[in-house]
Amino acid sequence: MTVVSIAILVTALLLILTGMYCLMRTRHIIRIILAIELTMKAITLLLICAGRVNGHMALAQTFVVTMIVAEVVVAVVSAGIAVNVFRHYGSMDLDNLTKLKG
Repeated sequence: MTVVSIAILVTALLLILTGMYCLMRTRHIIRIILAIELTMKAITLLLICAGRVNGHMALAQTFVVTMIVAEVVVAVVSAGIAVNVFRHYGSMDLDNLTKLKG
């Protein structure tokens, strides 16, 4: 492994740790969505790095494109839920989701 690959791995690990810390520390829906996005971007970075190291860059790019599509769907659906929770309760607190019926 080269110095660049090690730097990318360390950066991705720090991004994952930052995203997990944000997930554990907040109760705000938008911050949770951002933490999930940050973690997913770090995993994308790890996939590209793994494809580069193994020499299977095309396969890694295919996985990354698929992951980006799934990530966008998750972000849009969760943002829609967050907007509706704000309209209904007037705040973005995660505890409001326990009051939902249905």
